[in-house]
Amino acid sequence: MIQLEWIPNLSGLVQSFDQQQLANFCRILSVTISEPDVGNDDKHTLLAKNAQQKRNTSPSRAEVNQVTLLNIPGFIERLCKLATRKVSEATGTSNFLQELEEWYTWLDNTLVLDALMQIATDEAEHSSTESSDESTLATIPLRHRLPQSMKIVHEIMYKVEVLYVLCVLLMGRQRNQVHKMLAEFRLIPGLNSLFEKLIWRKYTTSNHVVHGQNENCDCSPEISFKIQFLRLLQSFSDHHENKYLLLNAQELNELSAISLKANIPEVEALVYTDRSLVCDGKKGLLTRLLTVMKREPPDSSFRFWQARAVESFLRGATSYADQMFLLKRGLLEHILFCIIDSGCKSRDVLQSYFDLLGELMKFNIDAFKRFNKYVNTEEKFQVFLTQINSSLVDSNMLVRCIVLSLDRFESQTEDVKGKFNYYALGLLAILKKKSFSIAVINYILNVLKIDLKKNHNISVFTVFLIKFSFRDFTEPRCLICSLDVFVNIKKCQSSCIPFSFWKETVSVLLGEDRTCPCAIISYIDEPYMELDRDLLGD
Repeated sequence: MIQLEWIPNLSGLVQSFDQQQLANFCRILSVTISEPDVGNDDKHTLLAKNAQQKRNTSPSRAEVNQVTLLNIPGFIERLCKLATRKVSEATGTSNFLQELEEWYTWLDNTLVLDALMQIATDEAEHSSTESSDESTLATIPLRHRLPQSMKIVHEIMYKVEVLYVLCVLLMGRQRNQVHKMLAEFRLIPGLNSLFEKLIWRKYTTSNHVVHGQNENCDCSPEISFKIQFLRLLQSFSDHHENKYLLLNAQELNELSAISLKANIPEVEALVYTDRSLVCDGKKGLLTRLLTVMKREPPDSSFRFWQARAVESFLRGATSYADQMFLLKRGLLEHILFCIIDSGCKSRDVLQSYFDLLGELMKFNIDAFKRFNKYVNTEEKFQVFLTQINSSLVDSNMLVRCIVLSLDRFESQTEDVKGKFNYYALGLLAILKKKSFSIAVINYILNVLKIDLKKNHNISVFTVFLIKFSFRDFTEPRCLICSLDVFVNIKKCQSSCIPFSFWKETVSVLLGEDRTCPCAIISYIDEPYMELDRDLLGD
């Protein structure tokens, strides 16, 4: 991998770039600042990765390159300006996105794209003097309108590269520094102003073929731009107080009013949000995203990225006000429609919606009531349960949410509990059926027995296993299968389970009483006790 710090006078060179050269430079940076893909071989279990991170305290080459870029004066500011600058749109190009469906196959070759840009520059004056009447221009052959459209496509392609670089920097070790810069240079308000003009310019009923999120594919510029935009929002919002910059001032006031009405303190991050850096206009970026999310066809893969972006806004410490803000905009009903009524078959989309639903409903009794109101027939409820049961690996975050919420509600004072009949809410009542809990545990064990090392997302079932196995069923195999998660403290976050309970469970697992069926030692033969056991492997 190229080490940027070895390039003589890199800072001066980058500062001398014009905007087009800077955008082209981002194509190179996308390789030099990204971590290489190590794959999913057996040596990369959660436990091994955790130990490797502790051993390798020195930054990687990609991380060193990221720091080098951040030290270049004005670099991030120029990227923000390039990402948010408006595209000059001549009359007659309002249908350019539809034109792309005919021309996007040309655009994989950047040399062809640059050539088209040169043609567009040469013919710009001619095309702009044709007419100012869109109805007249509609009769002009596409080849005469192509140059202006290609200008816009050229801009889109550059923005894809820039957004990717910003996204990688947001996920690096210098995340807080990058966040501060992006807020200062008003990246989010700038993207908000571009949302309807360029990013999601016009809703169309054409169902684009978008590949799954883990597949390598050649997508049109429009699709690539939208996906990269959504990935940036996801990285920007995830577990960071700057997520409130996705709202405008009026929406921030709405959050404050929700907290006041519920008689709960405002989230500290909301209180200290700099109002001069939030979105302008009638709607914030999050609200605009919700609007287009509801318009997508059921199996559109955009739904996956949209759901991930919205979910990132909710991740972290559970905020009742944040949940109610989204509930008031009909998000829960939209998710349930997608899962139950839309006929959506995409596992990726369904998994993202289950995850989002879990974050939206966690510890929120109002959300459970809204669920009951929508799922108001036995037929709908059975369809929903069938979707959950068809792939518990996909729906595990929602199951975790229900378990945690039930435990939280049951632990409340009698005065509070007396106000609600929790078990009249179907989703909570189902967990009180021992047969359902046993069925879930049995399914988990069967999945884990197949390949424990590769089912990383199974670890979120730890809450279910601990809460029901340790407290109610005392199924030792469940406890042992969940040991892997205890090395990663992040799995314990946002569960509202006292840390003392986690410690108690670990103590049982690591107990020295060989007669205890819940202790790991009881499953290890005596001759192997003195051997050097390296759980991490070589």
